[in-house]
Amino acid sequence: MATLTLLDRSTPPLTTAPDITAYLQGIGLDYQQWQPSQPLGDSATSDEVLAAYGAEIETLKAAGGYVTADVIDIQPDTPNLDAMLAKFDKEHWHDEDEVRFTLAGHGIFYINPTTSPVVKVDVAAGDLLVVPRGTLHWFELADDRRIRAIRLFQDPGGWTPHYTNSGTEQQY
Repeated sequence: MATLTLLDRSTPPLTTAPDITAYLQGIGLDYQQWQPSQPLGDSATSDEVLAAYGAEIETLKAAGGYVTADVIDIQPDTPNLDAMLAKFDKEHWHDEDEVRFTLAGHGIFYINPTTSPVVKVDVAAGDLLVVPRGTLHWFELADDRRIRAIRLFQDPGGWTPHYTNSGTEQQY
């Protein structure tokens, strides 16, 4: 389950789904927890994963105008991993929503909303995070350097990061 930390405040992290959901909704993001309709093993194929979460994916597609979904599987031995991650570890925004449902591993989203301090959201298996278009953010892998996730896109070609070049991420 996710943990949400307000980086510029000395308040304790939020660790319950209702608290995380409420805080993120307050800054315009969506957070949910999903369970598969059938048990999945680590060796499940992308098609099996998408089928297991088919109802949830279709609901999101209808609500958000998403047209395609895929599964990304990043592991410590993924070729060119550091170069791939360098595209997302600097503050940026997208022309469309960034939708990620974590199946395995861990990731860290840093959200820089205009109305509150920078928020660090550590995601794990079962966490769905929707970062709306235009939201300033960046992403890193956690220490295990592993994440398997379902991604949804509004444009079949995917999205492109627009970098702010603010250097904000270097403060964290």
